[in-house]
Formats: sequence, structure tokens, C-alpha cells
Amino acid sequence: MYSKNKTTQIIQKLLFLFLLLTGTNVSAQQIKDTTKLINVSYGKKGIELRTKDDKFLFQLQSRFQFRFSTPNDQDPLTYDDYSRDKETTFKINRARLKIGGHAFEPWLKYYWEYELSQSNLLDFRLMVEKWEWLSFKAGQWKVEYTRERYISSGEQQTVDRSLINRPFTADRQMGVEVYGHLKGKGIADFNYWAAALTGTGRGNTSNDDNNLMYFGRAQWNFLGRFLDFEGSDLEFHEKPTPIIAFSGLTNRSPYTRFSQAGGGSLEGFENGAPGQYRVNQWNLETAFMYRGFSWQSEWHTKEIIDKLDNDNTTLLKGYYVQAGYFFNNAFDWWPRHLEMAARHAAYRPDNSMRQNLQDETTIAFNWFFKGHKNKLTSEVSYFSFQDKTLPLEQGWRFRIQWDISL
Repeated sequence: MYSKNKTTQIIQKLLFLFLLLTGTNVSAQQIKDTTKLINVSYGKKGIELRTKDDKFLFQLQSRFQFRFSTPNDQDPLTYDDYSRDKETTFKINRARLKIGGHAFEPWLKYYWEYELSQSNLLDFRLMVEKWEWLSFKAGQWKVEYTRERYISSGEQQTVDRSLINRPFTADRQMGVEVYGHLKGKGIADFNYWAAALTGTGRGNTSNDDNNLMYFGRAQWNFLGRFLDFEGSDLEFHEKPTPIIAFSGLTNRSPYTRFSQAGGGSLEGFENGAPGQYRVNQWNLETAFMYRGFSWQSEWHTKEIIDKLDNDNTTLLKGYYVQAGYFFNNAFDWWPRHLEMAARHAAYRPDNSMRQNLQDETTIAFNWFFKGHKNKLTSEVSYFSFQDKTLPLEQGWRFRIQWDISL
């Protein structure tokens, strides 16, 4: 282990290198003088600079994902995707720079996140969290509509999110939100989120019309214990910790889906005009952790109303169930750092056509070198595509990924 002085020297060098790379004119002596006025350390969110009075906190962290996949990396979306050429891939899937902390007061927090590989500003937000029961947020962030999407890509149990993430996520939006934790006794324990958002996706600073996206989420912590947004029971919860949540949103825009790239279109809804689609969504969600076992599930319904086509309505449905366990808790021969997880997801793109169904089944293994901050994940997935007008299509995929935060 490094001594405290040695750790401080390393952080000083890293900080000097960061400032040098960002073009800041500063000397090594100035860095040393600054560290006498602040506490410099390395924590779970990277390099931390904290003033002696705790009025200011600056946290700097980077994260990288290295991924190998075969025969393809992306989930098959259409019938033709099953017959496309094989494209075995090795790539840097994500390269993130994260900066957060607080300013002036510990309860006035800030955070921003940048995707280096695609030059995208993903998150930028200010949070007022003076009271546990009432907090405020403004900026751009991942809407807390689904647990699967809100959990960081670096804290999941599988290489990536399920088949149903694409059609049902609200992804990143700009707006304002009120949220809090109503911590009553026993079953009277709730979290809530309510937001008004532009509804046009990441990077859009304006709306396409006068209609905003409205979002709400109510989470019941019915045993009186809050469950954080992360996969795998690394904390080894000694007491059962379950939650049930219900989310809903409504939006009118040219878009029928959202992703990191911003607003987009599901198959059959391409090239939407401003305000063309009214989208109403609901999600029922469960999650549970206890002594190395974890569970999570979502049941989605999405209604797309085409306002330019006599209110023609399409109903989409989907769900996934996922569980993981550290089998070392049951068998001594099982490696302590190894977790096994499984997931099944199903998606019906038009509920009126019951024969049309897409499925995904995934088995994954995680080896945690240092929790989610340094882990290796491998998975095997099996997909099927059923369409009443086409023969059944099926296919396999293998992926392995190293995720590391520095």
C-alpha cells in the first residue's frame, strides 16, 4: 500500500498532467501550493479535491469499455439482420470523462459527463439536495424512467442492456425535476421523481412545438430500505431489500424512440414531422437484493398515436426479467469474485399482431477485480424473430468486455 504522502504525490502528478492536457497554464509548484489548502485524495469517484471547510468538492474520473463481439455486436432489429454478413468486432465501446462534486455548499451539487470517442456531452446538471424529502435538478440527464437504462453502463450485470431498452427508454432529456425520499416507518417508505422535459432528446436545446414531455416515477421501498440504481449485490445486503416502482410519461414530438444519439424512429415510424406522434408509456418495475442475490424486472406498455393519420394508434409491449448470484455463498469451490447472471427479454412491436415477437435470452459471468470499477464480463445471447409472414429466424452472439474506471 502507498503511504499518504506517496498517494498525494501521485495525485499531484496526475492533476498537473490533466491541467497540462487541457491547456491550463500552471506550474508544478502551484499544484503543490494548492494541495496545502485542500484535501487531495482518491475515492470511489476518482481524484477528489476538497476544500478544508468542505464548501467545494471536485471529482475527476475516466472510464473505458473494451469489447469483443461475434458474429455481430448490435441486437438484431429486423428480419434481415439475421442474414447480414458476420462482423467480428473489437472496439473501445465507451470512453467517458466524468466530473462532479459540490460548490459553495455540500447540498449544491453538479455533474457532467463527456463521451470522448463520439465527442458527445452526455450529462450536465445542477442538483439542490438540501432536504432528503425535496430536491431539485436542472440540466440534461438520463430520465429515471427505467431501472435498466438509468443504471450506468459500467454498473450492469451484462455486457449491455436488453433487447427492450431501444423501444422503451426515454434516455437523456433536458429539463427540470423535483424528487425526494419520503422516509416513513416500515412500509411507509417512498421515493418519487417528477419532471418536465423538452422531449426531443440529448443535445436539443429547444422543443419542436409547445408540447413538453412529462414524466413521473413512484417507488415503494416496502421493507423500509432504499435500493440504489446498480446491478449485482456487491454490497451483500444482510437484510432483504426489495422495491416496486411505477413510471409513466407522455410526449408529443417527431420521435418514437430515444438513444444517446438523441431523438430517432422505431421501424415503421420514420421521418416524423414536428408534433406528429403522441407517445404515452407505462412501466411496472421490481428489484430485490439479498446476500449476494439480485433480481430486477420491467413490464412495458407504449402507445404511439399518429396525429397526422387520423390518430392511428399502435400498442407496443415488452418485458425482461434478470437475476444474478454469487454462488460462493452456497458453494465453497465457487470463486468469490465470480457472479453468474441470466436475463430473458421479449418485445412485441405491435400488440395487435400477436404472432410477431422478438426474444432474447442471455447468460453472463462477471469477474470483479475491484467491484464495478474494474471487472470482466462475458456473455452468450440467443435471439429469435417471429413474424407471421416470414419463417422463424434464430441466432447466437458472444461478447466479452473489460470495464475499468480510473
